[in-house]
Amino acid sequence: MKFKMVSLFWIIGLFCFSLNSNSQEKKLSRQELKEVRKARMEANFMILDSLLNTKNFILEADFLQNQYGYRVLVNPTLNFVKVNDTNGILQTGSNASMGYNGVGGVTAEGTISKWVVSKDPERLTFTLRFNLFTNIGYYDVFMTIASDATARATISGMRRGRITWEGNLNTLENSRVFEGQRTI
Repeated sequence: MKFKMVSLFWIIGLFCFSLNSNSQEKKLSRQELKEVRKARMEANFMILDSLLNTKNFILEADFLQNQYGYRVLVNPTLNFVKVNDTNGILQTGSNASMGYNGVGGVTAEGTISKWVVSKDPERLTFTLRFNLFTNIGYYDVFMTIASDATARATISGMRRGRITWEGNLNTLENSRVFEGQRTI
């Protein structure tokens, strides 16, 4: 009886010891977390560099903003700036109305020229400037891209005013946008 009792205490003791040793996972310090975050951002910076050089990406907008600072939440599947090699598409849309393109806005497709990419390795950001010649006008596009793939594209045309798309940069393969009819 005494042997069984001692064995039972040993088993319970080892079981409790194993629970305590498994529950004490090492947590990273603030400095280590900061270094991990920085390494991740630097890796994203390199990926974005190759994505911008291939000229195959899309900015899916979560917000649109006019020149006066008025911002509105929008559907990213209908509001985007698409770059596909030498072609580009600017589209605005709304779930509430039809518009010129069938999705409540305007779709402008055209040819890209004057492609200039600048990178800032210190801040891990990119700036991109290009021109887009479409059937409804000529547009200057200026984009800023952070290493977390958030982007902001400001588009100005021949007329007064500008509009800014704010959202996330994505590859064309991973995008789920709906292109409306081309505006004539």
